Amino acid sequence: MKIIIAGNGKVGAALTRQLSSEGDDLTLIDSNLEVLESSEERYDIMVVQGNCASMKVLQQAGVEDADLLIAMTGADETNLLCCMTAHGLNKKLHTIARVCNPEYTDQIYAMREMFGLSMAVNPERQAAVEIERLLKYPGFLKRDTFTKGRVEIVELRIDSRSKLCNVALNDMYGIVKCKILVCAVLREGKAVAPDGNFVLREGDRIFVTAFTNILTTLLKNLGIITHRTKRVIICGGGRISYYLAKQLESSGIGIQIIEKDSGRCRQLATILPAANIIQGDASSQFLLEGEGISGCDALVTMTGLDEQNMIISLYGMNCGIPQVITKLGHIENMNILGSLSLDSVVSPKELCCNTIVQYVRAMKNQTGAALTVHTIADGQAEAMEFLVDGKTKNCGLPLKELKLKRGVLVVCIARGSRMEIPNGDSCFREGDIVYIVTSKGKGIYQLNDIFE
Repeated sequence: MKIIIAGNGKVGAALTRQLSSEGDDLTLIDSNLEVLESSEERYDIMVVQGNCASMKVLQQAGVEDADLLIAMTGADETNLLCCMTAHGLNKKLHTIARVCNPEYTDQIYAMREMFGLSMAVNPERQAAVEIERLLKYPGFLKRDTFTKGRVEIVELRIDSRSKLCNVALNDMYGIVKCKILVCAVLREGKAVAPDGNFVLREGDRIFVTAFTNILTTLLKNLGIITHRTKRVIICGGGRISYYLAKQLESSGIGIQIIEKDSGRCRQLATILPAANIIQGDASSQFLLEGEGISGCDALVTMTGLDEQNMIISLYGMNCGIPQVITKLGHIENMNILGSLSLDSVVSPKELCCNTIVQYVRAMKNQTGAALTVHTIADGQAEAMEFLVDGKTKNCGLPLKELKLKRGVLVVCIARGSRMEIPNGDSCFREGDIVYIVTSKGKGIYQLNDIFE
C-alpha cells in the first residue's frame, strides 16, 4: 500500500518506523532536510522536502497514486489544509490528520467532508483518557481495553512484597481466586511468553488478561489496597493537562496544576475555574513540599521534558505517593525505563500510533482485519481483537488441536454476552470475538494468520 506521511516529528517518526517494517511503500514529507536524510538512511523510503500543504509538493510525493495520507505536522491548520488539498487531487485517497487544539474539536466532526478527512487523531486527548482510566484503578501500571470495555489487559509489577513473588503461574488461582491469564512477562527488559511452570520473580512486569468486572476483585485478593483518588497534582500545564483536568472536574477530584509560564497559568485559570493553578517550577522540591505533595493521592508529571518528568516522578514515589503517572514523549530506550522502576508510563505517541496502525491494517484487509490493536510489553508484543467470520479456519476445533504460530496465544473468546478465558478444550465459532497476544513482527493482520 502506498502511504504518504507528512511531518517527521515524534508521531511521524514512530509511524515511519512501524509502517516501513510492515512492508508499506512510504513517502515522507518534511521541511527539514536533515531529518529527512536521517530517515532515508535508516528506512527504505522515499523523501520529499517542502511544505506538505503545497499542491506542488504533494504531487511530487505522488499523491495522485497514493492510498493514504497521514498528516502529522505540529500545526493543526497545516494538517487540515494538507488533507483538504490532497483529497482534492485524489478523491479516492484516505486521509488522517492530527488535530490537537480543543477549539477545533466540534468543527472537525461537523466539517469532516469539507476537510476531506477519513479520521482525526488527537494524541494529547488520547493520553488524558488513558491517564483518567489509570486513576480509577491505582493498582495497575497500564490498562488496554477490548470489546467496548468488557475485557482488559492490565500490567502489574511484582515486587518483594507481592503475593505472586516466587509463585508459578499454575499456582496463581489459589491466590487471585478469579479467572485470569498471564499472557506476557517482561523480565530484565525482555518479553517472555510464559507457560504454567513459569515462576514469577521480583522485578517482573506481568500482563494479565481479565474481565473488567473482576479487576477490583483481582486487586483485593492480591492485597493491593486502592482508595478513591481525591487530590491530584499535575506538573505541567500543556494540552494533556487541560484535557485531563476537564475530565476529572466532573468526578469531584481536587486538581492542582503547577505551570512555569505565567501567561499559560492565567489562561488555565480562566478555562479551568475548578482547578488550583500554581505558577512555579514543578521540579522545585521546596515548591512541591509547599503544595503538600506527600499528602496527595496521585502525581501526574507532564512537563515538556521527559528527563524532568522522570525525576519528579521518582521524587514523588520516594515521598510515598500512592500513584505516580509519567508522560514520556521519547520512549525508544525502554531498558532505561525498566531500570528506573517508574510506575505508570503514558506515551501519547504510542497511543496515537496504535490507532493509526489499526486503521492501516484495516485498509489492507477490508474483511478480517483486527478490530482493536494494542502494543504491550514495551512494544515487544501486540494484543489484537478479531471477529470470527465464515472464512476463518479451524472453527469448532479445540485449541489444543490447533497448530498456532510460535509466540501466538489465544487469551479470550467472547460469544455474545458470554466471555471465556480459554483452556485447551475451548473453541471459537463464527460470530465469536477472539483475542490474541503475539510477539511483535509476526505479521498477524487477519485471524487466519495465527495458524501455521
